[in-house]
Amino acid sequence: MHFATSTPRLFLLPALLVLALCVGCSASVDTTADDTTAERDAQTVAEEESTLHARAERIADEHVLIDGHIDVPYRLRRYEENISRSAPLGDFDYPRAKAGGLDAPFMSIYIPVERQDDYAGARALADSLIDMVEGFTERAPDKFAIAPSPQAVRRQSEQGLISLPMGLENGAPIGEDLSNLQHFYDRGIRYITLAHAEPNQISDSSYDEERVHGGLSDFGREVVREMNRLGMMVDVSHITDEAFDDVMEETQAPVIASHSSARHFTPGWERNMSDPMIQRLAENGGVIMINFGSSFLRDEYQDDDDPARENVSQFVERKGLPRSDSAAVRYYQKQRRAHPIGTVGDVADHIDHVAARLHRGRNCQNPGRQPVARVERGGAGG
Repeated sequence: MHFATSTPRLFLLPALLVLALCVGCSASVDTTADDTTAERDAQTVAEEESTLHARAERIADEHVLIDGHIDVPYRLRRYEENISRSAPLGDFDYPRAKAGGLDAPFMSIYIPVERQDDYAGARALADSLIDMVEGFTERAPDKFAIAPSPQAVRRQSEQGLISLPMGLENGAPIGEDLSNLQHFYDRGIRYITLAHAEPNQISDSSYDEERVHGGLSDFGREVVREMNRLGMMVDVSHITDEAFDDVMEETQAPVIASHSSARHFTPGWERNMSDPMIQRLAENGGVIMINFGSSFLRDEYQDDDDPARENVSQFVERKGLPRSDSAAVRYYQKQRRAHPIGTVGDVADHIDHVAARLHRGRNCQNPGRQPVARVERGGAGG
């Protein structure tokens, strides 16, 4: 069984159900939402909240939950933390994952654009990050395990382990040799984000105005076909609309958007998916994973984030620190807490929007062919 054909329907729907329940939990404690809620006594609100949390926890216990994109490996390459225990500099560690019921977070094997033109160097970097993920399991075999298949995830979940499947963010390490796909499949990679912030040898990038290929390159089309054959999921996050259309024409298997959101809330921002793209993903049986990063949620948050980033820039310049320094990271986290933007309600709006598009689609009578929305936190990979 390959992740490419089984992951969407087997793993992600329960995660959406838990998210919906958690959104309900958050809404129930907002006693200013309307006059009726404001009049409820505190005991009633607490009872409702407790009931919803208990229901969410039960579903999390009964189902396998995944996160499609976590930027842990590259972050730890810049500054080291032990994720088998509390790791406060980042957003992921074992205690928090267990507390949240997370079973299988995809580790992002991220290749930055400044490394992508050196194919051999990009492959070496990817291999080193995969080595790091394998090291997590070797150092904490009672907590983590590599997950090459859905069966392994299920088995490891029953054993109380957190599975660590992997996705390659930026197809640069493939170079111009399709046999490298087999290499990375053998190393545990189960999806590839075709491009990142600039065009590469496979695809144009939504972040770059230069359109080198007009979508996928000819080699990129071969990459999609070979990924289908191997059972690797094609990830359409980061690529242009034209490249998305090319993927959908080429693929014979469902594809994923591992960390994208709905463009309806960020008009003109190609990094998120338009309504027609969401509907075409539905017809393909694919998955869209809603990104929790504030800039993905609403246009205004992209501007509101600037003060926090500007404060961090001034701090690191004044202290003479690299941005990857732990002190800089702590300062950035402090600034984000002082300038909070984005709420779970915004995430729910994106999920509701996707669901509304599905109800209007031609295939809505066949739930097996509908994409699933999944919350996904933003990170270094963007």
